[in-house]
Amino acid sequence: MRYTPVELRHVKLGRALFGYRRADVDSLVADAASSFEDVWAERGELADRVEDLESSLDDVRQREALLASTLVAAERAAAEAVESAKRQAEVIVAEAHQEARSITRSAQAERDRLFAEVRRIEALLRSALGIVEEARDPEEGGGQPASWPRHDDTREFQAVELEAKLVESDDDPPAEPGRDFAWG
Repeated sequence: MRYTPVELRHVKLGRALFGYRRADVDSLVADAASSFEDVWAERGELADRVEDLESSLDDVRQREALLASTLVAAERAAAEAVESAKRQAEVIVAEAHQEARSITRSAQAERDRLFAEVRRIEALLRSALGIVEEARDPEEGGGQPASWPRHDDTREFQAVELEAKLVESDDDPPAEPGRDFAWG
């Protein structure tokens, strides 16, 4: 039988001639020893369990510390990555602005060059037109140049008529009289 401390205090042993009865005392001592052994074994199991729990608690604390340091390192790495990305973005934007300014400058230079070329061509055309006008102006003594056809010279039209007759003779139906194919 298993005894609790309160039960042990209230156990009444039978009395004998010279004290307590030996059988009752031996039985009580055996029961008390058995209870003590059970408690001692239970205490050992609990001590082992406490030791295991403390070991587990130490592992959990180490993991917690490791997770905390990992979290701090991850936050630091994330902050550094954000800062690095910002710096790279600033560099890229600065390079883009530089490139845009360079392209704008080159486009402006090309525009200025083209405007200068246009002014030069306009001046050449005006000069050529002035020469042509001077050559045509009979009052200035120029007249028409000899290489230019005159309006009353129709030799070039006769050449077209000859070509039309040559084309007609190549097995084509005869052309209508008075119709000039060269002029449509």
